[in-house]
Amino acid sequence: MDFEHSERARNVMAQAERFVRERIVPSEQTYFDQLVGSNDWKEWKIPPVLEELKAEAKELGLWNLFLPDEEYGAGLDNRDYAPVAEITGRSFLAPEVFNCSAPDTGNAEVLVKYGSAEQKEQWLEPLLAGDIRSGFAMTEPAVASSDATNMQATCEVVGDEVVLNGQKWWTSGAGDPRCAFFIYMGVTDASAGRHERHSMVLVPTDAPGVNILRMLPVFGHLDEPHGHAEVLFENVRLPVSSIIAGPGRGFEIAQGRLGPGRIHHCMRAVGASERALERLCQRAVNRVAFGKPLSNLGGNRDIIANSRMAIDQARLLTMKAAWALDTLGTFGALVDISAIKVIAPNVLQSVTDAAIQIHGGEGMSDAELTRLLAMARALRIADGPDEVHRGMVARLELKKYV
Repeated sequence: MDFEHSERARNVMAQAERFVRERIVPSEQTYFDQLVGSNDWKEWKIPPVLEELKAEAKELGLWNLFLPDEEYGAGLDNRDYAPVAEITGRSFLAPEVFNCSAPDTGNAEVLVKYGSAEQKEQWLEPLLAGDIRSGFAMTEPAVASSDATNMQATCEVVGDEVVLNGQKWWTSGAGDPRCAFFIYMGVTDASAGRHERHSMVLVPTDAPGVNILRMLPVFGHLDEPHGHAEVLFENVRLPVSSIIAGPGRGFEIAQGRLGPGRIHHCMRAVGASERALERLCQRAVNRVAFGKPLSNLGGNRDIIANSRMAIDQARLLTMKAAWALDTLGTFGALVDISAIKVIAPNVLQSVTDAAIQIHGGEGMSDAELTRLLAMARALRIADGPDEVHRGMVARLELKKYV
């Protein structure tokens, strides 16, 4: 097992770390100052500082770093991109500044691997240029979507058209004024095998029959200017060429999409955990109570030590998953990918909770820490809840004994 990073990766890591530290983190308050908050998502605007930072990053070559294909990205495999993702996790702005934010990353990976020449020209090229953004419409409100075979939304092939009907939610990014298309997953042939009945379809957001009903609040916040939408697809008619890779291949595409994406999520969570621990330690050594620094009170030293060890363990496990994905492929890395999806968000939640606790009342209103806590809690559900991933790990472990 080799975690050594290539020279190219080390150069990108150094550049990315410097840019995050010197340009992105200092710009976070400007971003919030420029952000137009509104309960009406149609009024949302993109803060100008974000586009300024993106232009600078693109000029430096810190762009599309997640794609291993050198034709489209930086040529970094999962093992080389993982530490870069950790660096971007230290700022909520960094993934988008580098054009490496979800769900665009997963959608781009799908189009690179499965898209037709026409689909790549229409959607992939402007997505990789940063001219548009996208959404992924899979989860449904009426069924337990942790089991994707429950899906009720349909995409029926009728002649030379595909007709979409269904209700989706948690379609992240749908409120962004730059969101130009969704990848929609639905049932094409209900009589086919459980994993051959679904398809993925490219849907322009302005197609007739696409109705964004609302943005779902996350712990009371709408997450503007991107949002997480509930979307009704009502008799949406598109050319059959809008189906990615042909009917019935939705599950195959989904499995290829989720492996790298979970590496990205988990390493960003590790980076965010480092920032939370940094905040915790700064508070512990600078705040005095009962005549002592907080670092010398109660069990705070144990909390700091446990946080340090947990973060390092999460990093190493995620690096192992990245290595396995590169060398063994998605199915050879199933245990590791499921394990990190449980471990990394829980570590982030634990460390951030400790950082809030040591800040006392101030921690409850600290914008950065509360944002990190909300992100951690949401990640424990996004891309499959903890229980589903634990089930996968247990099933594959027990298989050794049957």
